[in-house]
Amino acid sequence: MISDLYSGGILDAAAAIPAAARLDTPQATATKVSRVCGSEVEVDISLKDGVVAEFGMAARACALGQASASIVARNIVGVRAEELYRLREEMCAMLKEGGSPPIGERWQELAMLAPIRDYPQRHASTMLVFDAVCDCLDQIAAN
Repeated sequence: MISDLYSGGILDAAAAIPAAARLDTPQATATKVSRVCGSEVEVDISLKDGVVAEFGMAARACALGQASASIVARNIVGVRAEELYRLREEMCAMLKEGGSPPIGERWQELAMLAPIRDYPQRHASTMLVFDAVCDCLDQIAAN
């Protein structure tokens, strides 16, 4: 049942989302919107030596989108771009292919999102923040 998705952990993560704070002069900005539910995540990133130095975000999303955005926002500073691309791949594999959740202490909280794999219509909102982050990284790499 879909109500099972909204476990205490997911709701706690969604509630722990940092207050919206955008960067004044980011190196890149990306907005991603779920066509299914209208959830929207806007991300600002600045890198220094290939590592996230600053991160800004505003999320107007469902609980699942807010939960994943919250986890990323609380852990992204100090992460190398390559790890973030891999993280998106791991999340996509977890949701769409039944893969394992991302590993490592920094991302262990993402495991609570694994039950979403059984609800394909919820994948897009869960992936918004990962897609926005990688869009920003692509923009920075292109410049």
